[in-house]
Amino acid sequence: MLAFTNSTEKQSPTVIGAGCKVNGDIHTDHTVQIHGDIIGNIVAQTVIIGRGGHVTGQIETNELFLHGSLDGPAIVDVANIFSNAQMRGVLEYNTLNISANTGLECKLQKRKGKKK
Repeated sequence: MLAFTNSTEKQSPTVIGAGCKVNGDIHTDHTVQIHGDIIGNIVAQTVIIGRGGHVTGQIETNELFLHGSLDGPAIVDVANIFSNAQMRGVLEYNTLNISANTGLECKLQKRKGKKK
């Protein structure tokens, strides 16, 4: 996924780079890539937390890619959890994909009802 857009594109990702610290909520209809630190809630179409990324807060998204760490609950349609990921909180999901993970300390809860 490219982080650059031009004037003809209708959407662009929000990127929080390594070394960047954000205190506050993010709400977007598009993708959020996090490689730094966020204290706040995130509502987005897709959330990608990179290996160096850390979020403290709640996430609501259609698709989560967790490589880094999340301290807080997440409500997702599809959760993709990778080998270096760490999470504390409640993960509510419709579809769960875990890849050789040993850092989860969260409650897994299958969502009831329809997808978002």
